[in-house]
Amino acid sequence: MRIGYARVSTVEQNLKLQLSALKEADCERIFEDLGVSGKANDRKGLAAAMDALQEGDTLVVWRLDRLGRSLGHLIEIINQIAAKGAHFQSLNEAIDTNSSGGRLVFHMMGALAEFERTLISERTRAGMKVAKDAGKTLGRPHSLSPEQVKASRKALADGEATIEELAKRHGVHARTLARALQRK
Repeated sequence: MRIGYARVSTVEQNLKLQLSALKEADCERIFEDLGVSGKANDRKGLAAAMDALQEGDTLVVWRLDRLGRSLGHLIEIINQIAAKGAHFQSLNEAIDTNSSGGRLVFHMMGALAEFERTLISERTRAGMKVAKDAGKTLGRPHSLSPEQVKASRKALADGEATIEELAKRHGVHARTLARALQRK
């Protein structure tokens, strides 16, 4: 069975062009999302289309950007389709995972997405190293000052209070105080 999926981001847009193309592509069932961003995780039409997919079926979209906003997101959805034993087809980009050429294009997209993730990760690490070398503290600031930690250590050692009492006094959770006490 060929199952179509159409989506527009705003309610001012309409689905006529997509619906026409999907009907022309012999889709027996068509699911829609109207006024829903491609970034949204809660797309009822897409969820229903995915639920309807059976082994051997094909999910058809007018264009790739109707299915997802980023390459990584598209690959994730297409992998879910493949896990069901189903296929994917994009009419405008002429991608059809039911053919060897379509699978090749899909795998190339996956390699590009992995390359993109690696580049982002490398740039992030390089930026963090530069910031750290410049003396900047990375991450969230500590909830407790060094003086509060020192005073808490002394109060615990002298048996004046429990961790829970000290944490309440400082306005933090007991686990936060315990972690602070473990730091140098």
